[in-house]
Amino acid sequence: MVLPLGDENRPGRITPVVNFLLIGLNVFVFVFLQQFGSDEKFTYSFSCVPQEIVTGKDIVTKDEIVEDPISGTKYTQPGLRRTPVSVYITLITSMFMHGGIAHILGNMLFLFIFGDNIEDRIGHLRYLIFYMVCGVIASLSHVAATVIFDQNPLVPSLGASGAISGVLGAYILLFPRNRVTVLMFRFLTQVPAYVALGLWFAFQLISGLGVLGSGSQQGGVAYAAHIGGFVAGLVLIKFFEIGKINT
Repeated sequence: MVLPLGDENRPGRITPVVNFLLIGLNVFVFVFLQQFGSDEKFTYSFSCVPQEIVTGKDIVTKDEIVEDPISGTKYTQPGLRRTPVSVYITLITSMFMHGGIAHILGNMLFLFIFGDNIEDRIGHLRYLIFYMVCGVIASLSHVAATVIFDQNPLVPSLGASGAISGVLGAYILLFPRNRVTVLMFRFLTQVPAYVALGLWFAFQLISGLGVLGSGSQQGGVAYAAHIGGFVAGLVLIKFFEIGKINT
């Protein structure tokens, strides 16, 4: 378990206004539109559903009573709701929604720590475009993995994790030796970014291969989106850096 708590930043850098706006937008959507996750109609209307992306058709399903195989507890699994616009918009809207408080807190912590460095390196507008492109590629990676590994294509996905994974991929390439303060196995220490983020990616890869290979979707974690976003960040960041003068 590696939890980053902070990183080193050079003095005189630009104010990361786009990163702050992205964090603010994520919080706004979760609090006011999702109602802290309780507004199922909004959440299940604008989450990314692989089957909808593949077919281009909006899918509406009924609520189901599901029994937990371990505890035997029964609960209601909400059905998919109607998307009032093109289903492809969910590739973007799903990037700003979250499944719970822990989900959004974890994502925003990573974005707050690592996003400002990338914005400082490539500039405000380029950073915004980079973030969005990585997020869309991450969602498409999840859709592709769902189809290839024959997972349930009606299970919706949501969260900023894919886009943030792109930020992490860019960070490990641009700032591999930056010191990152982490909580590692209950110990507070500092390690180079390539260690902290390398361990994070290794966990995503190992967990993703295990989940995808088994055909299950344990924990509801879209590992393919994390992997796809991270690789997209690695590949694209140098293109976004073209023409930028770093001081």
